Amino acid sequence: MQSGTFHSTYAGDMALRPYWPMRIRIILIIAILLLFPWFGNRYWLNLANTIGIAAIGAIGLNVLVGFTGQISIGHAGFMAVGAYTTGLLAAHAGLPMWISIPIACIVAAGIGAIFGMPSVRLKGLYLAIATLAAQEIIIWFLTKGDKFVQMATGDRRVVFFGESLSIPPAANSLFGFALKGNNDFNFYWVIMTCLVLTVLFVSNLFRSRAGRAMVAIRDQDIAAQVIGVDLFKYKLLAFATSSFIAGLAGALMAHYRGIISWERFTIDVSILYLSMIIIGGLGSVSGSIYGAAFMTILPALLSNVSRAASGFMPAFANYLPYIQQGAFGLAIVLFLIFEPEGIVKMWRNLKDYFRLWPFSY
Repeated sequence: MQSGTFHSTYAGDMALRPYWPMRIRIILIIAILLLFPWFGNRYWLNLANTIGIAAIGAIGLNVLVGFTGQISIGHAGFMAVGAYTTGLLAAHAGLPMWISIPIACIVAAGIGAIFGMPSVRLKGLYLAIATLAAQEIIIWFLTKGDKFVQMATGDRRVVFFGESLSIPPAANSLFGFALKGNNDFNFYWVIMTCLVLTVLFVSNLFRSRAGRAMVAIRDQDIAAQVIGVDLFKYKLLAFATSSFIAGLAGALMAHYRGIISWERFTIDVSILYLSMIIIGGLGSVSGSIYGAAFMTILPALLSNVSRAASGFMPAFANYLPYIQQGAFGLAIVLFLIFEPEGIVKMWRNLKDYFRLWPFSY
């Protein structure tokens, strides 16, 4: 009697979802995604859109940290590049989102590759500090960049960035279709389409030569170099890919919210995205989605608890920001102690339990 999993063809061995339970889960997820916006109210649609954008950004960070092993705490800075690039193109050039968003992603990838150049010689804490410097430089330029433009042109009326940047409603058009009316409903399809494409791209990336080289660098960069992996090339590619996806998340956030402010891309946001992939699971695409959902739903849940408790504890709402910060920190600590591999490992253990039940082994 045979035991274990065996594939008789190369196509079966390389399939993303080779088993029928996996395919059934994918069909159910697709069905839920298609039916959800028709039954969810505006609050739940807004929450789903926020989770979708956060999941895209978390997947981008996981490409760099989880799959390639390069520590980054400047992810929000690259999201800001994507947001402000698409905002400037929409506000000053009048480009629609289906043109401005790809350009913003390319610009973010270029900026990420530039800041990723030191990565070939830096590791660990030194690389983390370098990415922190990238975060601060980008935010500094977004807040002070107008000064340089005014000095170069001699016109103090020139303002590109400012405290905030508004995207005109006319720019929110997709191939001639204006995303007006119920924006939560309309943007849901755009955001979820981008999320599905990102998941497919990243899932297949790490089945390719470049993706396997990135994983080899994560596991042991010296050994990878010995067998012929070009460290500089693939580390730079990892930074560019991660920044490209981060730029996509930032650009989607800009068009969805309509107003861009540098305060949405501070170091706190970079730490938040790091916590998403730690809680969800490093080196896992699905873990990025789980972590983004967890870290987005948690503050919403605490806000609902605050509103429910306001009747008999009016002062509870005043402490809500501190409670949220404490909950974030407590969640990270608990996961690091009890399940360092994150939610994706918990889900894997649950599947294994039912797959092996009633046998304990």
